[in-house]
Amino acid sequence: MDVKLLAVVAALTVVTYSPLSEAKPISLVERCYCRATINSIPKGLIRELRFLHTPNCPFQVIAKLKSNKEVCLNPEMRWLQNYLKNAISKMKKSKKAN
Repeated sequence: MDVKLLAVVAALTVVTYSPLSEAKPISLVERCYCRATINSIPKGLIRELRFLHTPNCPFQVIAKLKSNKEVCLNPEMRWLQNYLKNAISKMKKSKKAN
């Protein structure tokens, strides 16, 4: 039997009987939207805030600026922490009122 043919048969046998992996290819794995964050930005430049929480990614805050540019903010900024605390307390109060 030819050595090349024997090598191909052996490789196919190994591939056929090897256990299937549960991992997704790198191109299909969900990537984090924010790869870098800004630590300071004037609040007056921000039009709206979006909050993302996706698996395998940290809490992400995306600010849409008045120029329509989107930037990722550091969620540890003091004013952003205060904003989130106030928003949560308002939501709790509105739930109690209903």
